[in-house]
Amino acid sequence: MNIKSILVPYILLAACTVTFGQKVKYKDLFVLLNAKNFTESEHYLKKYLKDNVDNPNAYLFMGLIYEDKASKLDILKKTELYVSQVDSAVYFFTLASKGMTEKEVSKHDEYYQMYNRRDLRTGEFGVKHSDVLLDLEMKIKLKERARLALVLKSQFVAAEKAYDRALSLFKELQSAYADQKQLYLRADEKLVAQLNHLARVADSCNVSFNDYKATSTSLGKTGYNQDLDPLEINDFKKDGITPADFYLDDLKVWDYKRWALSSAEVIEKEINPIKEQLITLDIEINKLQQKLKKDSVSVRQEVSALKSKGFPELLKIDSHPLPLLVFGMKETELEFGSQVVENRSLKDSLSVSLHLQAFSREIVLLKKLDSAVNLLAERNLDEDVENYKHFVTTAYGTSSVLKSLIRGTKDLALREIAIREGLIRKKTESLRWIVSGADSIPLFTEVLAIGRFKPLIIVDEKYTAGIMYQDTVGTGYFYAISPSRNPTVKATYQVDKQAFKKRYIPVTKAISTQDEKGLVYFILTYLEAKVKDKYPATITKIYKLEGLSWSVNVGFDQLPTELIFTMDSSELSVKTKSQ
Repeated sequence: MNIKSILVPYILLAACTVTFGQKVKYKDLFVLLNAKNFTESEHYLKKYLKDNVDNPNAYLFMGLIYEDKASKLDILKKTELYVSQVDSAVYFFTLASKGMTEKEVSKHDEYYQMYNRRDLRTGEFGVKHSDVLLDLEMKIKLKERARLALVLKSQFVAAEKAYDRALSLFKELQSAYADQKQLYLRADEKLVAQLNHLARVADSCNVSFNDYKATSTSLGKTGYNQDLDPLEINDFKKDGITPADFYLDDLKVWDYKRWALSSAEVIEKEINPIKEQLITLDIEINKLQQKLKKDSVSVRQEVSALKSKGFPELLKIDSHPLPLLVFGMKETELEFGSQVVENRSLKDSLSVSLHLQAFSREIVLLKKLDSAVNLLAERNLDEDVENYKHFVTTAYGTSSVLKSLIRGTKDLALREIAIREGLIRKKTESLRWIVSGADSIPLFTEVLAIGRFKPLIIVDEKYTAGIMYQDTVGTGYFYAISPSRNPTVKATYQVDKQAFKKRYIPVTKAISTQDEKGLVYFILTYLEAKVKDKYPATITKIYKLEGLSWSVNVGFDQLPTELIFTMDSSELSVKTKSQ
C-alpha cells in the first residue's frame, strides 16, 4: 500500500466536509457511504434526503445505516431501540425498492457496485436490477426479525419474572418454617396449595425459557446462548435464596419445581396418612387401657403387637416424634399394669421371695415409665404441639389435656416407685428373720451383742440352728426356713450349760447334716476350746414331722469337722481332726 492510497480517503473526506458545508452533493456523500463510514455520513445523508426524495440509492444506504446500528445493539437489553432501528431500516429499504428500476441501476451502476458479480451465462461482471431487488426484498423481511425480537424479549422477561416470583414464594416459605422438618410436620391444605402454586410458577419459568430458546433459534445470531443449569435444593434453610442472572450463558437456577412437587408429594403420600395412623394407634392404646382397667387382665401381648407398628417414614423426618414418645409412655404404663395383674399369684403366695420378685419386676417397669415421662418433660412441648397439632387436637382436644396426662403419669410413676421401694426394703428385711410368735430369729450372723438368738448354722432357704440365751443360760434352737419365714419345723433343746455359756459364743461352733429327703436333721454344737481335756459338744436329732427326738452331751478328743448320716443303717458318725 502506497502513501497515495492512504491519503485519498482523507482528502476526499476533507473535500466532502467542505462541500457539505454548503450543499450536500450525493456523489461526494457516496464516497463516505461506499466506505461504510456510516457514523460520519448519517447526518449528511439525512440532510440530503430532506431535499431529495427520488434517490433510491440514498434510501438504500439510509436503510443500511439503520441496519448497521441495529446489529450493534444488545437485542435483550436494548430491544425497543433495536426494533425501532430495524423498523427504520425496513422503511428506507421499502422506499428504495419502490424506486429501484432498471434505468436507475444502469444509469448509476457505480452506486451499486456492492451487487457487482460475474454473469454465469456470459462470464461478464456487472450489476443486475434483479439482484438489487432481491436483496431489498430480503432486507424488508427484517420486519419479521423485529417482531421476533419483541417476542424474544417478552419470553425472556416472562421467564425472568416467573423465576423471581418463584424465588419470592420460596423465601416466604423459608421465613414461615424453621426447617424442612417443621414444614412437613405443620403441613396443611394451605401449605400444599402454596407448594403447588410455587411449582406452577417455576414451571412457567421453564416454559417461557423454552419458548425463548425456540425463538432465539428462529432469530439466529442474537449474542446470547443461555442454557438452564438447575440446582437441587438440599438444605431448605440455606439453598434456594440466591437470584439468577438470566443474561449469563451458564444460567444457574434453583429447581423450585422439583423441590415443591417433591415436598407436596411427601406431605400428601406420607405425612397425611401418618397423621391418621397416629390417631388410630392412640385409639387402640386407649382401648387396651379400658380393657386392663375393666377386665383386670394382662394386655402385654397386645402391647407387644402395637409396638411392632413402626413409623419409618415419620422417623426419617423426626427422629423423636412427640406421638411416639406419648405412645411409649402409655404402652409402658400398660406393661406395668399388666405386670401387676400377672403378679397377683406371686403376691397371693406365702413366699416372701416371690413377693420381692413381684415388686422388683414392677419397679423396673415403673422406672422405665418414669424415664419415658422424662423424655417428654425435657422437650419443648409447645413447639411439639404445633408440629403435631392434628394429633394433639384430635386425640386430646387441647395441649393442656396432654400436658396434664404427662404430669399425672409422672406423679403415678414416682408415687408407685416410692411405695414399692418401701415394700422391697420391708420384704428384703423380712427375708433376714424367721418370725415365730413374739420371737424373731435372725438369718444372718452379724447379730447384736444384746440379741437373744445367736445363729451358728444358716443353710440357705433350708434351716438355721444356734443358741438362744435367757440371761446367761443357753438353750439350743432349730428352725426350718420357709418361704413365708413362718417356721414349719422348730425345736428347742438342752445344751451343755457349763460349756455353752454366753461368754463362750466366740468359740462356739456347730455343724449339721440331714437325710436325703429332708426328714431328719442332726445338729452338733461344740466348743473350740477344751474343757477337762475334751471338746464339749451337744448332738441333737430333730424330725421334720415330730420335732425334737433327742439331745445328748458328749466330749471329743479332737475337733469335730463333719457329721455323716447313713440312711441304710441309720448310723450317725462324727469325723474329727487332730490339732
